[in-house]
Amino acid sequence: MAGEEDLDNLLALLNPSLLAGDFVFCTVENAQYGDFADLQPIASYQEEEGLSLLLAKGAAESAGLAYESVFSCISLMVHSSLDAVGLTAAVSGRLAAHGISANMIAAYYHDHIYVPQNKAQLALQVLAEL
Repeated sequence: MAGEEDLDNLLALLNPSLLAGDFVFCTVENAQYGDFADLQPIASYQEEEGLSLLLAKGAAESAGLAYESVFSCISLMVHSSLDAVGLTAAVSGRLAAHGISANMIAAYYHDHIYVPQNKAQLALQVLAEL
């Protein structure tokens, strides 16, 4: 099933949904992909400086991993194509105009935006207006 590529259709069908939970980004020097799998990371990325992990806040705390900020996740429920052009720019640009940082993760079916927890409701409202 192919995802939507047309930007106007994507924005019309965005359907942003706030997921339950608190999320944090952590980094672990001298770690590699697969390390910390027992913490069930939502995402991980191998960087030169170390392994970046996106975790449930509780998992990071139980492992003693440091983090700087707490985020909420807004999933865009439209099935966007990985070949779609402009969705990330439109969404992050609109959030930026309201002073909201957007940490975007594109998955196969949907895009997910991690926003500061204290701005999650505002972000949801801003996205609903797109």
